[in-house]
Amino acid sequence: MKRYIVLICAVLFPVLMLAQTDPQTGQYMLLPNSYNPAAAGDGGLMKVAGMHRMQFTGMSDMPMTTYFTFSSPFMIAKTQHAAGLRFMNDRYGLFSNQSLHVQYAYRHKLGNGYICAGVDLGFANLSFDVAKVNLDSIEALDAEGYHKSNDDAIPQQSGSDGVNGMGFDMGVGVYYSSPQWWASLSYSHLTQPKIDWSDRSYVRMRGTLYAGGGYNWRLKNKNWTLKPSVLMMTDFVSWDVNLTMLAEVKSRYRFGAGYRIAGSVNILLGMDIIDGLQIGYTYELPANKLIKGTYGSHEIYLGYGFNILKPKRTNRYKSVRYL
Repeated sequence: MKRYIVLICAVLFPVLMLAQTDPQTGQYMLLPNSYNPAAAGDGGLMKVAGMHRMQFTGMSDMPMTTYFTFSSPFMIAKTQHAAGLRFMNDRYGLFSNQSLHVQYAYRHKLGNGYICAGVDLGFANLSFDVAKVNLDSIEALDAEGYHKSNDDAIPQQSGSDGVNGMGFDMGVGVYYSSPQWWASLSYSHLTQPKIDWSDRSYVRMRGTLYAGGGYNWRLKNKNWTLKPSVLMMTDFVSWDVNLTMLAEVKSRYRFGAGYRIAGSVNILLGMDIIDGLQIGYTYELPANKLIKGTYGSHEIYLGYGFNILKPKRTNRYKSVRYL
C-alpha cells in the first residue's frame, strides 16, 4: 500500500516529473546495441537478438522488460557501415515504457578491431495506469485533509483508464571492439523528451550516460578464456555499476557471476547451441532488505548472428614455389 502512495504522490505533487527510465540488465555484454547505437553490426555480423527480464518475482506489479534488436553491417564503396532496429517494452509498477529506435553506425578499421560512432532515432511512449491506483489508501488521507481523491492534478484522459504520451528520442555513442577487448561510451535520451500526459502534468525523461568495457584473457589452457567486464550508468542524480566475470570454455560454454553496486548479486550461464546461435540465462538476487519480499530476478537471452561480410573468393592462384 505504501508503494501506491509513493506512486500517486509522484504524479500529484510535482506536476513535472524527471524520470530515469532505462532498465538494467545482467547480460549487457551480449546486447551492447540496446544501450549504444554504435555497437550495431558488432563483429561484422548480421544479428537478431532478444532478451526478457522479470525483476523481483513474487512482488505485485513487478518490473518486466523485453528487448528486441536487429542489426547488420553493409558496405558503401570501401567504407563499412551498419544499420539496426531496437525495440523495448518496459513495465514497472503502474508505469510502462515502449520505445522504437532506428540505429546507424559508421565503422572504421583500427588496429585489430573497429572504432564505431553511432546514433539512434525514434520515439518513446510512456503511460500510467490510473485505474489501478489504490484509492482506498488515499481516502485515509482525505479524512485528515491532506489530499482529495478527486484532485484535478491526477492525470486523466477522457474515455481512458490511463494516460500516455509520446516524445521524440535520440541517443549517440562510440564503441570499439576487437578480439581482445571492447570499450563503450554512450548517452541515451539526448533530447530529454517531454511526455505530455494532460494539461497539468508531463514527464521529462532524463539523459543517461553509459560507460563500460571488457577484456578477453586467454589462459594457458587455450580451452579457457576469462572475460571480465564492467558497465556504469548514471543520470547524474543516481548511478549504478555492474561488475561481471565470465569464464568461457571451448568458445562455447559460459558461466560466471556479477555484482551490482546498487545492491544485488547474480549468476550467469550460457552456451552456443550451434554456430552463431547463443542462449543465456541470469539469476539475480538482491543483496539488501528487498531479499525478504522477492524470489529474485530472471533474465533470458537468445541471439543469432552470422557473417555477411566474408571476403570474396577469386580465381587467382599462386604457384606453390612463391607462397
